[in-house]
Amino acid sequence: MGEREAPVTALGVVGLGHMGGNMAARFLAAGYSVYGEARHREDAQELEGPDGVLAGLSDGQVWIDLSTVSPRKSRDVAQRVREQGATFLDAPVSGSVPQVQSGTLTIMVGGDKEAYARVEPILRELGTPHYIGENGHGLVLKLAINISLAVQMLAFSEGLLLADRAGVDRKRAVEVMTESPIGSPMLKARADLVLDLPADAWFDVGLMQKDIVLALDAARELSVPLPSAATADEVLTFARAAGYEHRDLASLFEVLAKLTQRP
Repeated sequence: MGEREAPVTALGVVGLGHMGGNMAARFLAAGYSVYGEARHREDAQELEGPDGVLAGLSDGQVWIDLSTVSPRKSRDVAQRVREQGATFLDAPVSGSVPQVQSGTLTIMVGGDKEAYARVEPILRELGTPHYIGENGHGLVLKLAINISLAVQMLAFSEGLLLADRAGVDRKRAVEVMTESPIGSPMLKARADLVLDLPADAWFDVGLMQKDIVLALDAARELSVPLPSAATADEVLTFARAAGYEHRDLASLFEVLAKLTQRP
């Protein structure tokens, strides 16, 4: 997304999938003029040019990257953007399609603080933005959050499977577990998905593993141990091999259940 003058009236959204498309819809509803580009590069080759988004940047513009990528690579892109006189902010989000639609995403922003102040009203159309620090810091915090997202869902699935195999009613187990101290907002939101896995994923296994791998890579650079993230990575690998790559993360219960036979 870019802007030249305040107040901003025109935005560019690159990627109009589940998340980007719903973001663009919220901006349109808020009165912005929105220009969108197709998800696949070949469908937007004439618009992107040889250097992608960088080719369209100029002095005073701000590129807000809401995707989750490598913090190191993101800092490299930020430097290239600065060389063109523009500003780059990493602004990964915590939340899925329902949070986009309701405007309740948590947004973690890294980069120039003045640029952040200029675009904060735009980001508030999507949820609650938080300025974290320099370029890459927003991404590191997003990856830190997603470690817990994967590990919580894995631990919840393990506990539910234990209760289920012991004869406890599965629905009743989910109700009590999510009402207990372990019932985080994430688990409460996904509890029904465990019982009735949706065809359309909120956040699928493949994307989750992508973020866990990014977290493990960042941790190696910083010599930080991530034992629970490494375990989650192993289970996510099995889930993908079992055909769950594009199913919601809540499918981890079903994946674990298939590992063993009911006695």
